[in-house]
Amino acid sequence: MAEAILMPTLGLTMTEGTVDKWYKAVGDSVEKGEALVSISSEKLTHDVEASEDGYLIAITVEEGGEVPCQAVIGYIGEKGESVPTGEEEQTVKQPEPETPKTVSETENNKPPSTRQTGERLFVTPLARRIAEEKGYELSEIVGTGGNGRITRRDVERHQPAVKAATNAPVTEVGEGLQGMRKVIAKRMHHSLQQSAQLTLHRKANISSLLAFRKDMKVKTGEQVKRSTFSLNTLLIKAISLALQDYPEMNAWYDQTTHTLHDAIHIGVAVAVEDGLVVPVIQNVQQQSLSQLGESFTTVTSQALDGTLPGDLYSGSTFTITNLGQAGIEYFTPILNTPEVGILGIGATTSRLVLTEQKEVAEIQELPLSLTIDHQVIDGAPAAAFLGKVCDYLENPYMLLV
Repeated sequence: MAEAILMPTLGLTMTEGTVDKWYKAVGDSVEKGEALVSISSEKLTHDVEASEDGYLIAITVEEGGEVPCQAVIGYIGEKGESVPTGEEEQTVKQPEPETPKTVSETENNKPPSTRQTGERLFVTPLARRIAEEKGYELSEIVGTGGNGRITRRDVERHQPAVKAATNAPVTEVGEGLQGMRKVIAKRMHHSLQQSAQLTLHRKANISSLLAFRKDMKVKTGEQVKRSTFSLNTLLIKAISLALQDYPEMNAWYDQTTHTLHDAIHIGVAVAVEDGLVVPVIQNVQQQSLSQLGESFTTVTSQALDGTLPGDLYSGSTFTITNLGQAGIEYFTPILNTPEVGILGIGATTSRLVLTEQKEVAEIQELPLSLTIDHQVIDGAPAAAFLGKVCDYLENPYMLLV
């Protein structure tokens, strides 16, 4: 019996995926574990492998097609075997450019709206994102969900009136880009369009932290792994403690719901060959320094070689991104929505200061760039949170408590 090839679910927030490239044509033989097709989600590109030996007997979603997770995109079976009844007609093709309609044609086809001026709009987060990307006015879309809620299907069916003032076509976000690059373009555009982003900058004096690392490495020797006292591990620990002190920073806001999280899941931005991914270290608040060091090494190395489990590509409640190795001091990180905060780490610098004893001393400073969603977090509490991160870094023995 033919075996269905499904659009995978890669993480808790993935609802649909795009077929980027089929590696096999209909009729080609396939082996179990062989890559059949490349798909992309909101966060990454992923190869779907054959679940058994056989032949690719049907492709139901062509390259460029978008379908919900767990939808059938093709079939594996024996040579000459038929696709299950009714599936042949369900082929999803790449969207064709629509022929522009005249104003009169569009208005005649537009469904009647019963929405009154000033009436509250109910919109699903996915529908809101798609409408934003397409440039649609939500007030012009008729919702068919409960309480008139606008759904993804309503947005996709909507035919906006063509404005007489312009003939310029509405272009899709990421148009001209492919695969992960196109997904990243959509994510970054959505983040900037759906949040009020503000970035605060500050330097932490990490002279004591560096001395602490050196001292602990000498005292523990080979008894603990080197990653236990790496700068990244200590940073994540400091951020975790600060998030427990300021839980409003460990939150999501998706334009509809504001959620405060008890568990702290830290996303770590990692540059890969064809883009950027954010593997997640889960339940950071429960981990010791040695556990954190091992977790950080594991998720980042798996993200780089493409073996990270799908559920660890999403679900983060706060993200960090480090450009220190590139020599960058300050930058403005873009929020990994729906998170309300992301912390950028810059390159360590040295500076001469005058001590209380009137002596000249050299200190090491770490630049930090905190971006927040100003819709949810004000500047003062954000500054206090950033100051708390600095306090932990400047008093490193607090990281052991």
